[in-house]
Amino acid sequence: MMADYVRNLWYMAAWDDEIPDSGMLSRTLLDQTWLIARLADGGYAMLADRCPHRFVPLSKGRLEGDVIHCLYHGLGFDRSGACVHNPFPAPPPAHVRVPAMPIVHRHRGLWFWPGDPDRADPALIPDFAFVDRDGMRRSRLVIQGHYELLTDNLMDLTHAEFLHVASFGVNGSIFAGRQSVTKDASGAIWNNWDMEGVTPPNWAQPMLEPGAQVDQWLHMRWHAPASMALTVGLARAGSDRQDMVVPQMRNPHIITPETAGSAHYFYDHEATEEAAALARRVFVEEDEPMIEAAQQALGDQDFWDARPAILETDAGAIRARRRLMQLRRSEAEEASL
Repeated sequence: MMADYVRNLWYMAAWDDEIPDSGMLSRTLLDQTWLIARLADGGYAMLADRCPHRFVPLSKGRLEGDVIHCLYHGLGFDRSGACVHNPFPAPPPAHVRVPAMPIVHRHRGLWFWPGDPDRADPALIPDFAFVDRDGMRRSRLVIQGHYELLTDNLMDLTHAEFLHVASFGVNGSIFAGRQSVTKDASGAIWNNWDMEGVTPPNWAQPMLEPGAQVDQWLHMRWHAPASMALTVGLARAGSDRQDMVVPQMRNPHIITPETAGSAHYFYDHEATEEAAALARRVFVEEDEPMIEAAQQALGDQDFWDARPAILETDAGAIRARRRLMQLRRSEAEEASL
C-alpha cells in the first residue's frame, strides 16, 4: 500500500509521560524512526534517530542539557539538528546536520509537523484541552492496519451494535437513532448519532429504575489526518438532556501512522485497572482483529480500487477520506509548481 501522507498537518508523536527518565524516546512515525528529546529548558526536540556520521541511532547516546551526543564518536547535536559539539580538536563540522521537525507540547501530547516548517502554526493543533484532567490514564497501542482503516472504525460507531455487544451492551439503541454529518468552522468533520427514548446500555441499567429509557448521544469529531474526539452522553429520557445518568464523557482517539500498514493509537481511560482492562478488551480483543483482518484482505490494494460498498452510515468516514484526498491533491499540485 502506498504511503501517501499529507505533510502540512500536525500529527501526534507521543504522550508527554511516555518520555523516559533518560529524556529520549525513539519511535517510528510516517515510515521513519525519530528521536524525541525532552530538553533542559522544558521544550522538546525531534530529530531523525540516526547520526549522519556512521548512522548509529542517536537514541543509543546521551542527552546533556539541550545537546544529544552520539554514543559512537561523541558528536553532539542541538534541537535544530546542527552539530554543535566535536570531541576532537577541531570546530564542529558545519556541514553535518540531522533532519529535524517542529514539535510542540500541547494537551499532554507531543505534536509534530512533517511538512514545510514555515507553515507549522501551533494554533492549528486540534483542541484536546479536555485531556488534561485528573483521574485519567493515557495509553497507546500499535495496530497492524493502515491509519485510515482505524478512522473508518471510529467514524462509524454502528459497529458497536455488533462488535461490542459484550463490552458496551448498547442494546440496539443506534438502530433507533438519527445520524448527522457536519463540518464546523475549525474544519472538523462531526459524525453524530442521537438516540431518544431508547433502552439504556447494560452498564447504565443498575443506575436506573426498571424499564427506564434514556436519551443517548455519540458525537465523534475528526480533524485531519486522524485526530478524533468522542463525546458520549446519557440522560433520562424526556429531560432535555439535563437529568444526566452519568457526567458527559469525552475521550481522545488520536491516530498517527507508524508505517503504511500500521498505526499508533493514542487514547485515555479512567486510572483504574478495571477501566484499563475494558479499554484493552474493546480495542485489542474486539476492534484490532477486525482492522487487521481488513488490512490483510486489502494487502497492497488501494481502498478505492477494491470498490468498497458504501452505506449511508459510512457518511462520516467517507467525508474524512475525501478530505484527505483533497489535501493530498493540493500538496501534489503545490509540489509541481
